[in-house]
Amino acid sequence: MTKNSGPFGALAGLKVVDLARVLGGPYCTQILADHGANVIKVEPPQGDEVRDWGPPFHDGDASYFTGLNRNKRSIGLDLSKPEGREILFRLLDEADVLLENYKTGTMEKWGLGYDDVLAEKYPGLIHCRISGYGADGPLGGFPGYDAIVQAMAGWFSINGGTEKEPTRVGIAAVDMGTGLYSCVGILMALFERQTSGRGQYIDMTLYDCAISLMHPHIPNYYLSGGKVPGITGNQHSNIAPYDKFPTKTVDVFIGAGNNRAYRRLCEALGRPELTEDPRFATNSDRIQNRDKLREELLDAFAAVDGEDVSMTLLSAGVPCGPVLDTAQVMNAPHTKHRNMAAKLDWWEGAGIPIKFGRTPGEIRSTPPAFGAHAHEILNEHGFDEDEVEALAASGGLVVERHTLK
Repeated sequence: MTKNSGPFGALAGLKVVDLARVLGGPYCTQILADHGANVIKVEPPQGDEVRDWGPPFHDGDASYFTGLNRNKRSIGLDLSKPEGREILFRLLDEADVLLENYKTGTMEKWGLGYDDVLAEKYPGLIHCRISGYGADGPLGGFPGYDAIVQAMAGWFSINGGTEKEPTRVGIAAVDMGTGLYSCVGILMALFERQTSGRGQYIDMTLYDCAISLMHPHIPNYYLSGGKVPGITGNQHSNIAPYDKFPTKTVDVFIGAGNNRAYRRLCEALGRPELTEDPRFATNSDRIQNRDKLREELLDAFAAVDGEDVSMTLLSAGVPCGPVLDTAQVMNAPHTKHRNMAAKLDWWEGAGIPIKFGRTPGEIRSTPPAFGAHAHEILNEHGFDEDEVEALAASGGLVVERHTLK
């Protein structure tokens, strides 16, 4: 990856003021930044708290922060002070998007509410708010965290191993899913603005997004007449065989989603007779007899090399792959081929998954230190050095991170 100071990417020219911290919001704005948006990360006096969510650290910033904030510039503001809000108002001049995830009501308390202030002052601005549950309703205003929302949105109830113990999904999929939905919502609002000329408010919640991602369990629940989905371990509620199997070397995961794939699986494993067994004739039959089918396949997989059989099955058109750890994934030849193991100066991490043919994204700058770009950003927005010094003296501009007591 190389640095590029000029305009690039599908979103070149887009200006985003990012007040979000932690995960969902920063993940959303990193996607925008990867594709050329000018993202100004406005941090509170104590900084984005995930700077402290380590080890490991780089120059005092935790990996949790460095994985979500590349391609951004940072400035620290205290928005509880008039001087901090003065700076924010200047930053919002000609901004396209404002994204924040403050506690519900905080922006309004500071005189920064969309309906009361921002919509009139900046009629083209798209204001995206991410919260746990929204501003109203039985849960309105309550804080939301990924694992708590997973629990409340049903994710625990369908996730777990063979012991059937409800379990958190091991990545922050609610936060990251909300970041993805928020990115989609922002792009939709930008598209609509081309016709109307007007911005709008986008109300995103972890709770809504977590429920929307509960597929196929919600449609299964309704179409089955109210049968509550449960934990299936590695198996799939609607497909068989879809499971993890040990081999002589490594565990592999297979997914035979139709009769043709199932037939090819059996042939590749040297068990063609299983295709003629009436217990396994159709996917519905295999679902009804999944435990018997698993017993048959366990014997077949136990006799083969996992890496070899994965390639054999993939070549035969059967989805299959070895179960890898993080180090194996990031060093895999295909990961490198797809540029998904990225490096820039000291920074290493996952690459850019959206691959445009004509306007590719780019990792052009490492995650910023707190307030690293304050002078640069303020100068761009018309503040002279005397003003910058006065704002720093007032505390509205935060030069060094405050320590939480």
